[in-house]
Amino acid sequence: MGVQIVVLPSRKCLQDEPVQVRVEGLPPLQEVTLRASLQDDSGEPFQALAYYRAGSSGELDLTVSASLGGSYSGVEPMGLLWSLESKTPYKRLAKRNVRTPFRVAYEVYEGRGVAGQLLDTCTCERWFLAEGVQRIPVREGRLRATLFLPPGPGPFPGLIDLYGSGGGLVEYRASLLASRGFVTLALAYLAYEDLSSFPEFLELEYFGEAVEFLRSQPQVKTMGIGVLGLSKGSDIALALASFWPGVRAAVSISGSGVNAFIPLRVKGVTIPAHPYNLDKIKISSVAGSMDISEMMDDPQDPATWESCIPVEKSSAKFLFFSGQDDKNLRSEQFCRETVKRLQQSGRHVEFYCYPGAGHLLEPPYLPLCCVSDHRSFGALFSWGGKWKEHAKAQEDAWHRILTFFRQHLLDSATKSHL
Repeated sequence: MGVQIVVLPSRKCLQDEPVQVRVEGLPPLQEVTLRASLQDDSGEPFQALAYYRAGSSGELDLTVSASLGGSYSGVEPMGLLWSLESKTPYKRLAKRNVRTPFRVAYEVYEGRGVAGQLLDTCTCERWFLAEGVQRIPVREGRLRATLFLPPGPGPFPGLIDLYGSGGGLVEYRASLLASRGFVTLALAYLAYEDLSSFPEFLELEYFGEAVEFLRSQPQVKTMGIGVLGLSKGSDIALALASFWPGVRAAVSISGSGVNAFIPLRVKGVTIPAHPYNLDKIKISSVAGSMDISEMMDDPQDPATWESCIPVEKSSAKFLFFSGQDDKNLRSEQFCRETVKRLQQSGRHVEFYCYPGAGHLLEPPYLPLCCVSDHRSFGALFSWGGKWKEHAKAQEDAWHRILTFFRQHLLDSATKSHL
């Protein structure tokens, strides 16, 4: 039998599932290069490679075999995916069309590098939408969203998924959450169709309409609602949990606990934007990208407190994540202040802060993006992060998010069926 790449348990899986990559049929102690590559939805190529030496019996298993160099080193079973890089500098790998998978080509070459003989290749599909999950565009009233329904009658817990100030309608995290048993509404609120990139203010009522729309779905009519947001989206998630009835659980990813940059109108009252100073923007040595992590004023300064989101008044459960290498926001400092307020008020709160993680904490096995173009500002922004540490943080955070929402949005009767 010749050399063969084996991917277990299947060559077709969801994006958040780990796989075991093995190479069989190698000569003992043979040195080889493994390469993974894919094209994003715009046709941009991404690739990663690592050097390995087969064992004394010719075995090579990435779950136990250590990379000798390349895109990463050491035992990293999923390293060929989380270390993918574009040939175009500072390109972020994101899934625009969740109805198609990422098709990952694995190749094994003789020796170090891809100039040696190609020994075998195989293609795997990594999906963001499980079989049977429905994707339904929503244009109801002011809402600009996409609803994802798991197969079956439910009842399922309902989630609202919010991304950051880059705007648009981002679906890939929501589709994965639906694939894990949540009715999920991916909601746009900036820079999409008739939604402005730079509105004078945001209205919480718009997001409240999304909550009521989700609660009206037959599959979630008896369930509490959860919200999760990244960056600016986390401000909205916390505000919904603080002001809108029916929101039972909220997750803040790389957020602040204050109302950042855009005033927020809530029931006739305006929560002002947290004070910031443009003079504190730093130009990074990486491609001249903007590091705005010091721009927002100290959250311990009483002059900033009117911009705080009053999470301590909420009866919801809270989960916070931040990265210690966040170059977009001092998210650890801001989160600790918010978590402290919740703890002092006797509220349920969990907080996880990851060394080496950057701002863009995504679903697992998507590669780190430490610098990329900000769609609304048209400039390169620094996001921070170290490759291996960021990958571990994403994997851990994703499992905690799923566990948190299942724990706080499912009643005992529903849990017994999942």
